[in-house]
Amino acid sequence: MGHRSKILDCTIRDGGLVNNWDFSVEFVQDLYNSLSAAGVEYMEIGYKNSPKLLNATEPNPWRFLDDNFLKEIFPEKKFTKFSALVDIGRVDPNDILPREQSVLDMIRVACYIREVDKGLELVQMFHDLGYETSLNIMALSSVPEKQLTKAFDMVRESPVDVVYIVDSFGSLDPTDIEHQVKKFKELIPNKQLGIHTHNNMQLAFANTLAALNNGVTYLDSSVYGMGRAAGNCNTELLVSYIQKPSYELKPVLGMIEKHMLEMRQKWEWGYIIPYMISGVLNEHPRVAMAYRDSEDRDRFVNFYDKVTSPEVSVSPATK
Repeated sequence: MGHRSKILDCTIRDGGLVNNWDFSVEFVQDLYNSLSAAGVEYMEIGYKNSPKLLNATEPNPWRFLDDNFLKEIFPEKKFTKFSALVDIGRVDPNDILPREQSVLDMIRVACYIREVDKGLELVQMFHDLGYETSLNIMALSSVPEKQLTKAFDMVRESPVDVVYIVDSFGSLDPTDIEHQVKKFKELIPNKQLGIHTHNNMQLAFANTLAALNNGVTYLDSSVYGMGRAAGNCNTELLVSYIQKPSYELKPVLGMIEKHMLEMRQKWEWGYIIPYMISGVLNEHPRVAMAYRDSEDRDRFVNFYDKVTSPEVSVSPATK
């Protein structure tokens, strides 16, 4: 297994949700060089969303990727390709250059199941501009079967290259992943599949392997697991586990040693009890993230009581 698979490292993009994309240019260049040396196929360098659509006041080079800036800091491409993520309604088509004028190779579109049609419109546009494309369907753990089937009729007809199974809440286990993959394969037999996991229940790596063993080819990960809340499957685990002669672990270890240990002192991510609880309850980690920022951060019993008592549960209308 694994010879057809590709690792897509999203340390900057998903990890940016941990530190508000406070990465130095040196960090990002070092990461690119080490991923290239490690033989990792893709690096997601941030979001290609448009600042004006998000009323952003301060510039943030990784949250709002600019092609000229990218050319400046990566005058020459190495082994690893670049990808960027966009969200529905947050990207201005005028901000996207044709692929041959851009450092980016792939643009991924994140959407919820109810917006698949809008997601596929963006995919079509990026495809026409020459990019590799993916559709990343979020929060799958709570989607009714019928809705999925309808959405996938559209996906099957679209030019999208890869369709992602995203375990947004880190609430799925390997059996669930296997079930999702089989369903995806049935509904969209003509598409490559991807997997994006979160580590709320310490299952990100196991879930990624379950996907890999069932024929999923695009594997998202991040170095040292750095991603929102509980983080992602670890790039260093995949590089050392998948038997591909081109993979080399040492450059990733070097990156962790040089930059990530210190970062982890400053910012928190990974398997932490409140995140575990939100995974177990199949809930978005935002409540747990806020709790980790409060005085009560280590009062786990209190947190558990708070999120399981009926009177505080959010009514569907306000979700």
